[in-house]
Amino acid sequence: MEKMDEFFTARAEGYDEHMLNEVEGCREAYLKMGELLPDKAENLLDLGCGTGLELESVFARFPGVSVTGIDLSKAMLDRLSEKYREKNITLINGDYFSADLGQNRFDAAVSFQTMHHFSHEMKIGLYKKICHSLKSGGLYIECDYMVETQEEEEHWYAENARIRKELNIPENEFYHYDTPCTFENQIKMFLTAGFSTAEKVFRMGNTTIITAKKDW
Repeated sequence: MEKMDEFFTARAEGYDEHMLNEVEGCREAYLKMGELLPDKAENLLDLGCGTGLELESVFARFPGVSVTGIDLSKAMLDRLSEKYREKNITLINGDYFSADLGQNRFDAAVSFQTMHHFSHEMKIGLYKKICHSLKSGGLYIECDYMVETQEEEEHWYAENARIRKELNIPENEFYHYDTPCTFENQIKMFLTAGFSTAEKVFRMGNTTIITAKKDW
C-alpha cells in the first residue's frame, strides 16, 4: 500500500496510456463525460483531475469553459498544464476534502476514477460540499470503478481495514487501495448529500458513470 500522492506521482508518465488502453470502459467514458455536461457549462470543477484526460472531450464541446482542477499529485498537474496551455484552467495541488469549493459557483462538477478509495462517510461529506458548490440546476458527473454486489463492496472495505490495521495506518491518511461501492449505494450517497436526483447512465466493465443533479 502506497501513499496516494506518491502512488500517482510514480505513475504520471504512463498514466494516460494505462487508462485509455488497459482499463475497460475508460476510453468510452472519457468521451461520454463531455457529452453529459449541461448545454451552457461555463464553470467546471474537476476533482482528482490527474493529467486531464476527461478534459479533452470537455474542451471539444466547450472550448472556452473555465476549469478548476484539484489533485494531490503535482506531477499529474504538470502534465495537465502541458496539454492545455492555452485553456482557462486554475489548478490546486491538494486534496479535495479540505479544499474550499465555494457556494453556487460551478455549472457542473466531474470526477473520474478517483472516489473509490474512500469511506461512505468521507464521500457523503464531500458530496455535500460539491452539491453546495454547484449552482441551481448544476450537475455532478462521477465516473468510477463500481461493483454490482454488496458482498464485493464489503470484501474490499474489509481488506482495506485489515491491511491498514496491520500497517498501523490511520484512517485519515490517504493511501491507495481500491474500495469500490455498488452503484446503488453511490446513488443513495448522492441523495443523502442533498442532490435532487441521481441515476446510472453508463457502464462498461466496472467503469460506471452516475449523474447527480441539484435542483435547488
